[in-house]
Amino acid sequence: MNPKHLILTLLLMLCPIGMAAQSTITRHKPKPAVTKPKPAAKPKAKPKPAPRHNSTSHSNNTSHSSSTTSLSTELNKLINNMVYVSGGTFTMGGTSEQGSDADDSEKPTHSVTLSSYYICKYEVTQALWRAVMGSNPSYFKGDNLPVESVSWNDCQTFINRLNSYTGRNFRLPTEAEWEFAARGGNYSRHYKYSGSNYISDVAWYGDDSGSSGNRTHPVGTKQANELGLYDMSGNVWEWCSDWYGSYSSYSQNDPTGPNSGSERVMRGGGRRNGAWNCRSSHRFSNSPGISDCSFGLRLVLSQL
Repeated sequence: MNPKHLILTLLLMLCPIGMAAQSTITRHKPKPAVTKPKPAAKPKAKPKPAPRHNSTSHSNNTSHSSSTTSLSTELNKLINNMVYVSGGTFTMGGTSEQGSDADDSEKPTHSVTLSSYYICKYEVTQALWRAVMGSNPSYFKGDNLPVESVSWNDCQTFINRLNSYTGRNFRLPTEAEWEFAARGGNYSRHYKYSGSNYISDVAWYGDDSGSSGNRTHPVGTKQANELGLYDMSGNVWEWCSDWYGSYSSYSQNDPTGPNSGSERVMRGGGRRNGAWNCRSSHRFSNSPGISDCSFGLRLVLSQL
């Protein structure tokens, strides 16, 4: 046999032996010892936190419940504070007790006959406005202060929402209803201001001692008038429903003012005004979109 062939044959014979040996080595190679770590102690189960949305929902529900309670409380107070004004006839305008203070806008005096209605003994407070609207526009903050910095248009938005909550028909008073109530209705003692001839008894106004005109004051802290109404003179001006217009001498039944105009009537004077503005017959007006930190409102119902 050729020596080269002999060598190749020997190599081929050795290959299976080597592979078999390698296989045997691989199969029987001792596996490295593996030390299994002891299982860690099982942590104690933590209580599962409440799902996030449930937590938020609970918070919202609490807040909603609180606001609903507040609204309910304020609406109950409002209804309880509505004063019945028995219908009657009175002379509207610059009557004799107004003396030389009566200006041309208050003339001529004229006879007005009104049906019965209800009017709130207080100006609308910030607590009531916030409960209904969810916000408070007032410059001087305080739950029992009259709401202010509200335009006539703002008042309509507030009243519409209030009526949707209550199912009633609250509204602003007509100018005639406002003056009749300010004069004390059928119980009138013909005072110059609402409830007295001495303005400091019944009004927070610009000339009052202690610079009371610097800010508004809690409702109902001066004397009431003959009907038990507070702050009809002073504190904040009160919007009425009427367009502003000139008086006529004709007798009228339940007048609602002109059919159109550019300004709405305001009554009662405010914290910054002198006594002249706080008289029961004094008239003022402003654009329905204008607001000021002396402008507020009082509510009326034709029936409860």
